[in-house]
Amino acid sequence: MSAEECLARAMYFESNRSSEEGMLAVGTVVMNRLESGRYPKSVCGIVGQKNQFASGVLTKPMGKGRDLATRTAKRVLRGARHPEVQKAMFFHTAGYAFPYTNMHYVTIQGGNSFYEKRRDATASQSMVAERLKAEKEGRLPFTPPERAQTDARAPAPAVMRAPVRQSRIARQLAAPQPSASAEPMSIEEAIRLGGG
Repeated sequence: MSAEECLARAMYFESNRSSEEGMLAVGTVVMNRLESGRYPKSVCGIVGQKNQFASGVLTKPMGKGRDLATRTAKRVLRGARHPEVQKAMFFHTAGYAFPYTNMHYVTIQGGNSFYEKRRDATASQSMVAERLKAEKEGRLPFTPPERAQTDARAPAPAVMRAPVRQSRIARQLAAPQPSASAEPMSIEEAIRLGGG
């Protein structure tokens, strides 16, 4: 079997058969393994490796989607790679969860979640799914808290004001006024008593 046939079969049986992006992602993993030196030294050796790809990947008949898989395999063998897969050499069906802490997810394509094995894994499958959804919707991959809600819960800041000096007239108006029983006073006397 040729490298093209083996690669097309891996992409066909491991990805959503109508998703070129998914097929390209699987093909990228195969090529990453080939280039790593830690796996068999041929595409067919990698695809046929026990317990690594779908059961019967090299023997089952392919149906609808075969042409897309073959075209995509040709592209991959000429150097095409899925940019989001980066150096990932592992994937599993999207949505499955595993208890391992070394699975650093990079993308979800064609029904599969692609990941690297790292000690410092920081991106979970759900984080990648949210990022991809946000990119598709043209928004940030997170929802920042509403400023209005934050401001409503915060106490109002204290306002510091300098003491206001009252004018002489304001002090006079604030002073107790003589009662109505006091002697009437002329305007001139009021001005004189007011200091004016």
